[in-house]
Amino acid sequence: MSTSTQAGTQAGTQAGARGSALPVRVEVARQLSRVRTRWVGVLVVALPLLLWAAFALGGDDDGGADGGTNFADLATSSAVNFGVFALLVSSGFLFVVLVALFAGDTVAAEASWSSLRYLLAAPVGRRRLLAVKALVAGASSTAAIAAFIAVCLLVGTVAYGWGPLTSPLGDALGAWPALGRLAMATAYVVVQLTWVGAMAFWLGTRTDAPLGAVGGAVLVNILSAILGQITALGDLREWLPTDDAGAWTAFLQPTIAWEAPVRGLCTALALAVVFAVLAVRGFERKDVTS
Repeated sequence: MSTSTQAGTQAGTQAGARGSALPVRVEVARQLSRVRTRWVGVLVVALPLLLWAAFALGGDDDGGADGGTNFADLATSSAVNFGVFALLVSSGFLFVVLVALFAGDTVAAEASWSSLRYLLAAPVGRRRLLAVKALVAGASSTAAIAAFIAVCLLVGTVAYGWGPLTSPLGDALGAWPALGRLAMATAYVVVQLTWVGAMAFWLGTRTDAPLGAVGGAVLVNILSAILGQITALGDLREWLPTDDAGAWTAFLQPTIAWEAPVRGLCTALALAVVFAVLAVRGFERKDVTS
């Protein structure tokens, strides 16, 4: 075999190895084997049961403290209402932590284990590594949130039966249309949290401490929510990424008002793109020593 042929074969082998390095299925298997993934799975199953137990132990309630009705008062009226209540109490913090955990831990954990440089020496292109890890992190977050809502619906069906969705305003949607609206609301929450995931992912490429990346993204979300409560900021609050975090409730109305959900999605996706670009550009220039 000639020298040129050997060189061409070697180059082709290296290109094939680079293209096939770190397959998505391998990264999925790696993430599923993580202890934190198992604990998330336990939480997804246990929390709906805890919510059901809380309502069972609490007994009947006469309504809110102000005499009005809210989603908590209606949670036991049907499985869909129970799912809506679970989404209400989980979307503001629990889902934020889950998304930040999966996204912020994936690269930073490799660095803390001193395995990141070995992955890059496999060889795995830096952009491919980030793309695969971001894809699996996003899929893991989505699966966890979707599984949580599914378990809530299952628990609600067994405990309260299958029925229409009743809103605090007295509006009602049939059970199956309401199920579709709940799916839309859940999808909105997932997409709206992409900015949290992208920020955690970017922070994870900048540090070797997974908790720092996860905590940093959660902290920014909390600060944004706090600033959103300051009425003196006026219209400036509309630029905060958490301003339309609760816009998913628009999907539960008989007629959907699209303005707030569209604004919330555009803001979240724009920030997600910014943090994704920062992650790629910074990681490509990073001197990986761990």
